Amino acid sequence: MKIEGRRRSSNFEDRGRGGGGGGLPIQALSSVMRLLGIKGTLIVGALAAGAFFLLPAGLKGQLLGLVGGGQEASSGTGSVCDASEGSGKACDFSRVVLASTEDVWTPLFSENKLPGYGEAASAYSHPTLVVFADAVSTGGCGNATSNVGPFYCPADRKLYIDPSFYDLMKSKLRAPGDFAQAYVIAHEVGHHVQNLIGSSRLDVDGETKNQVSVRVELQADCFAGVWGHAARATLEINDEDLKEALTAAHAIGDDALGHADKGTFTHGSSEQRLRWFRLGFEGGDARKCDTFAVRNHDGL
Repeated sequence: MKIEGRRRSSNFEDRGRGGGGGGLPIQALSSVMRLLGIKGTLIVGALAAGAFFLLPAGLKGQLLGLVGGGQEASSGTGSVCDASEGSGKACDFSRVVLASTEDVWTPLFSENKLPGYGEAASAYSHPTLVVFADAVSTGGCGNATSNVGPFYCPADRKLYIDPSFYDLMKSKLRAPGDFAQAYVIAHEVGHHVQNLIGSSRLDVDGETKNQVSVRVELQADCFAGVWGHAARATLEINDEDLKEALTAAHAIGDDALGHADKGTFTHGSSEQRLRWFRLGFEGGDARKCDTFAVRNHDGL
């Protein structure tokens, strides 16, 4: 990827360090366990392992809301982007990717080249990217620590990321590379698109919440691919960059993370994530990202 000379988004906030007030307390985790039983125990394990970002977008919002969804966003101390040369580069890179998603989704909304769910937005509303360190307080989804990983809060329409997550991708997920990082941002922007068009709030008759979550996450992967297709020329995305994104998508498939029972899948298998990202990347048509049009869940 080449970011030199590219536009930087102004929809960006540097919240500094420790603005969230401590993230998810034990009381909230206990509530999750009571609510979800055995699955709640698995979720608590994921939180402890710093893998909260692997949970479905809707469940992230529910868990964060347990901390106090009505709180206003607060700022920490210092500047994340000025903390080190690496942090500065990560912030700059993230602003370029965010600007690119704005350039891609704005015309797609104006031309209505989107899946239709009865809530079509007339114009694309740009989300804000918030960078933080250690902890952050959102404007409607409660508090979170860096262990949460990147997430989207539908209440304030903001994306949240601790830039140190990029290092985690290299060390623990074995998904290095700048395009792998861009894929993460584009995926969260995909959840913002879903929030605008209404697909993040859909139910499917006869399907469990986990199965619906798979549809939501695979669509966000496809939307990330649509962005990659449109940005391929301007950001000079090559085959090696694509390989980086595919490696990241594969690494966070439910089966790659050790889940054998498809009934527990919340994001889809590695094969599904790769296939839906490729569908968006190779064709560039967001209308073909309609995972809810697939009648049989096994056909996703």
